[in-house]
Amino acid sequence: MGRRSWVGAGLGATLVAAVGVGLVVAPAGAAAAPPLPPVSPEDLVSSVMTAQRGPFAGEVEVDNALGLPAVPGVPQLANGTSTIRVWSGGEDRGRVAIPSPDGERTLVSDGTTRWAYDSRDRTATRSPAGDQQGPPEGHGQQDPTAAATQAIATLRQTSTVAVDGTAEVAGRAAYQLVLTPQPTERTLLREVRVAVDAETRLPLQLTVLAQGAAEPALQVGFSELTYGPQDPALFTFTPPPGTTVRDAQDRQRPDGQQDRPGGERRTVGHGWDTVVVGQAPAREGGEQQRPEGAPDLSAIGTPVSGPWGSGRVITTAVATVIVTDDGRIAAGAVPQQVLTEALAQ
Repeated sequence: MGRRSWVGAGLGATLVAAVGVGLVVAPAGAAAAPPLPPVSPEDLVSSVMTAQRGPFAGEVEVDNALGLPAVPGVPQLANGTSTIRVWSGGEDRGRVAIPSPDGERTLVSDGTTRWAYDSRDRTATRSPAGDQQGPPEGHGQQDPTAAATQAIATLRQTSTVAVDGTAEVAGRAAYQLVLTPQPTERTLLREVRVAVDAETRLPLQLTVLAQGAAEPALQVGFSELTYGPQDPALFTFTPPPGTTVRDAQDRQRPDGQQDRPGGERRTVGHGWDTVVVGQAPAREGGEQQRPEGAPDLSAIGTPVSGPWGSGRVITTAVATVIVTDDGRIAAGAVPQQVLTEALAQ
């Protein structure tokens, strides 16, 4: 994802490594299982990977039990239940409305320009669509079905794949696709379950369960969903009067010095035990960057050290993050030992 905020580089990468930042929903079973023709796991996965994503609108419920600290502007990352609205117009056009107790964050893409607007401080960040220097929270969220599809693509080769009955999600009949890590995978996750629309073959929900836990660690999914053309006006954005507009690549310090992007990301391993290793963005002079109001990761982790150096480790039900004293960040849905091995490489 290229440039990230100090917090996003650690916590965001953790979620990416864990579930592809995908859709996760409550376990199936709230409604009667609809009768559907049998389908093999291989055929179901193949149909998901080739499904055409048309326009849609929906409401997504997020039920989070990860144990992450609250992140300003993204309350859905903290423990609890919340709701977001999503609209997709196809051709990289999308809109996401993320409410918070004191405002709303809006992400909009018209296929050419991507905007991130925060009503709390009336600021808007603009970047070209497809530009990896843009707001990190804008990537992958405008079409959550694509994120779940990416999770399947990432995990399928190192998983045992099965179809475990059917479910009804947001009024849609769906197959339950289950991916379980192979015994050789070193991961904190027990399984990932994806409810796949029986007609469109688009992922509707995905449940992430951790090792040794009976309840999902993260649940997100459509509670309402409507397929069909959307109002084109949804995918345009005009900053309200009084808004401070910034270009993503031109974010600056108060003293006028430009922030330097973080170092290149690299991945170690693959599948369930993938570790993402990167560098926290630094300002001129080497100072670590942390947005105002964001949690200080150096204060919430546990001290840890090894041949790779020293830092702090932060653990959740489904992921681990190590932030080193020299600004490196390693994250994955793996035990701590896997992270330290990756940092030593």
